[in-house]
Amino acid sequence: MNDSWATTPASRAVMRGNRGYDTGPEMALRRALHSMGLRYRVNTRPLSEVRRTADVVFTRARVAVFLDGCFWHGCPEHYRPVQGRNSEYWRSKIARNQERDRETDRLLEQAGWTVVRVWEHEDPVENAKRIETLVRRD
Repeated sequence: MNDSWATTPASRAVMRGNRGYDTGPEMALRRALHSMGLRYRVNTRPLSEVRRTADVVFTRARVAVFLDGCFWHGCPEHYRPVQGRNSEYWRSKIARNQERDRETDRLLEQAGWTVVRVWEHEDPVENAKRIETLVRRD
């Protein structure tokens, strides 16, 4: 297991199976946005100097959309802390993710962007309508 943090081959396989983009929820949201006639950039840095990528970016409207996974971002409705082995690692990992999310929101808002965060379990069509309102505002 070269350069892997995985403790077993099975856990490495699970970790490798977690996609970074083009996930099912992302694709559903993007299809809904596209069907509304909206065009966007995918998996892009809204601010080139900040190493953070948004899932969907509307550059002209300055709207950055982050579709957060319930486990990885600590959804208040669905997140269940890992028990047993490596539980402390996962607790601090999720806390760091949440802290980074707040920092990202702050940096983008200070630069004049509107940040939209949606959970993976939320209805993609309803989220697309909310995003459309922000993108088309003038």
